[in-house]
Amino acid sequence: MPSLMSRPSRRFGPSTSSGLRLAAATIAVALAATACSADEPPASRVTADQFAEALSTQNVGAAAELTSDPAAATAVLTQMYDGLGGGGTVTATPRFTVSQADDEQQTFTLSASWSFAPPEEAEAPATGTASATATTTAAPTTSAPVDAERVWTYTTTGSVADGGQGLKVTWNPGVVVPGLTPETTVRYTPVTASTAPRVVDTSGAPLMSQQVVTLVNLDQTADPGAVAALVSPFAPTVTAESLREAQASAPSVTAVSLRQEDLAPIESLLSALPGVTLAPQTRLLTENRALSSPALNDVAQLWQEQQDATAGWAVQLVAADGSVAQRVTGVEATVGPDIQVTLDTLLQLKAENALASTPNAAAVVAIRPSTGDVVAVAQNSAADAQGPIALTGLYPPGSTFKTVTTSAALQAGTVTPTTVVPCPGSANIEGRTIPNDDNFDLGSVPLQTAFARSCNTTMGQLAVDLPDDALQEAALQFGLGVDYLTPGLTTVTGSVPPATTPAERVESAIGQGTVTASPFGMALVAASIADGSTPSPTMITGRPGTADRTVAAPPAEVTDQLRTMMRETVTAGTATQLQDIDGLLGKTGTAEVASGPAHGWFVGIRGDLAFAVFVEGGDSSAPALTVAGSFLR
Repeated sequence: MPSLMSRPSRRFGPSTSSGLRLAAATIAVALAATACSADEPPASRVTADQFAEALSTQNVGAAAELTSDPAAATAVLTQMYDGLGGGGTVTATPRFTVSQADDEQQTFTLSASWSFAPPEEAEAPATGTASATATTTAAPTTSAPVDAERVWTYTTTGSVADGGQGLKVTWNPGVVVPGLTPETTVRYTPVTASTAPRVVDTSGAPLMSQQVVTLVNLDQTADPGAVAALVSPFAPTVTAESLREAQASAPSVTAVSLRQEDLAPIESLLSALPGVTLAPQTRLLTENRALSSPALNDVAQLWQEQQDATAGWAVQLVAADGSVAQRVTGVEATVGPDIQVTLDTLLQLKAENALASTPNAAAVVAIRPSTGDVVAVAQNSAADAQGPIALTGLYPPGSTFKTVTTSAALQAGTVTPTTVVPCPGSANIEGRTIPNDDNFDLGSVPLQTAFARSCNTTMGQLAVDLPDDALQEAALQFGLGVDYLTPGLTTVTGSVPPATTPAERVESAIGQGTVTASPFGMALVAASIADGSTPSPTMITGRPGTADRTVAAPPAEVTDQLRTMMRETVTAGTATQLQDIDGLLGKTGTAEVASGPAHGWFVGIRGDLAFAVFVEGGDSSAPALTVAGSFLR
């Protein structure tokens, strides 16, 4: 008979084994469920991450709704983004992440990073969970140091609680900015040094400095007659009528900006006038109020860029009364070096004085051939009304371009300075009748005489047999048609397109047709002839301009010959009214224009000084010669 011990084994063995397998399966499912649950973040962490993402994307509404006090949070967050934007002076880009979270305590640590950059350099705001997985509320920690890129980093702590509407971040301003309270606000502010660098001239003498000027502002109630009576001695163009017209078009107008020395004797009187407010501000101004140059526009911009680069910044907690409660972080401003320009103050003033009595728009540009230093750029008020014509105005250069034409002919080998050439009063060349000025007729003369007397007929005939690009290539050898990237100076030299027909070459040979040049461009031509090769134009000492192409200089023999011819122009040619000026070389020019009187030109060389004078609508070269004489004498 089977034993009792064997019966349970036979009866229960199969069922016990099945039960063990079932139990094991149940445990596995439970473990799997537990593992799956462990992969899901706690609800408190999810809330904190959502808050961080909303802060990173600057979504005020979403962030506020995740807090226990949406109204209070909305006010604080709105001010935070506005204040850290510096009133539009910078773009503040935040990055918030949850660096730690305690589910049991329902607390979290928020790591924040703000980058501040000019609006055009700022990155797009962060989007997505990867860059916005953190925000918190609680007691702030100390802020981390700032780097040169204007980045502010810090951490705060916060908590999450269920107040009956689900889990919410317990609102406290300190959860978003360290130390922020309901009684304070936060702001970004630029910091400037107490002193500013100057712009100095080539000798190191002060040329421009930061000075206080005061804007005289008028509202609709101000009496324009009373204001004009006070300011017109310092600003003659300000009249009661001009102010009245301005008031009619705007609710508030600026009548004038006055230097401190001008404001002082009338300040109390202006302040007493109803509807008048005085607004002081700092500006970069010339030390000598009589000095003015279009070249200083780019210099001022360069100075401002240096100021921006050396400016400091600060993040401040501000009390309700506007006072700074605490400086949270930032970098102190530094003072940049003085900016030395190549302008020579004495030559600049002489150039300006030489133009003062010229009614037409006129300009003088002077360059040192040995260095390329631009030592004077002047134009009168009539020219100022048109823009910086001394540097970028393009006009037909007329007979001053004969320097280029003669250089091309000499390099072609068809003539020498002593070659006898015809100079009739007029000539029909390739169907185009070319006259000399007043149809003067020299008969047959050496080329150097034809050059000195400015024979159009001679130059036109020389150009006919030149290659299509000969004048263009000769012009490039003197910098004309070359573009320069010059720190502190924006220029255009001119344009000399290829002359593909004989008729076009005749026009181009006498500086007409499609040939154009700026006063700066012709000053560079003169400097190239003086030095033998084109110097790199320079406005900021030690920072020469860069040409957009490399062009070989003409043969030294050619520039030697041109200098001899330009000397004869002064001693026995069209510029004899300047023959009392020792060592002067030059070339006159009269350029016809369809819209009115011809333009007048003179380009000259005297020692290590090359220059160009331009007088718009001068009708001849005589006004340009007068300006040149005044400048040199």
